[in-house]
Amino acid sequence: MSNDNFFERVYAVAKQIPYGKVTSYGAIAKALGAARSARMVGWAMNASHNMEDIPAHRVVNRKGLLTGKFHFDGTNLMQQLLESEGIEVIDNQIIDFEKHFWEPEIQM
Repeated sequence: MSNDNFFERVYAVAKQIPYGKVTSYGAIAKALGAARSARMVGWAMNASHNMEDIPAHRVVNRKGLLTGKFHFDGTNLMQQLLESEGIEVIDNQIIDFEKHFWEPEIQM
């Protein structure tokens, strides 16, 4: 499987993340049947910067940390986007992470 194809599959899952919800790199990888590919999901998110239809700000690490925030223009843009959706963030950590977590369905 090529990276391009994998990235497209990642973006298809990311587009399904509901407003006001977040998921993790690992949850997307697991949904794609590539559970050990969380880092590749991160690379896909980093590569999605010019794609306005990809809600990359809704993808965080498995502990609810905004590990991808340095890839957004402006240091607090990721946090601001999440807060505009009603998700509280303190010290780069999503508050009530379990409440906001969205588990993607397995993709076939």
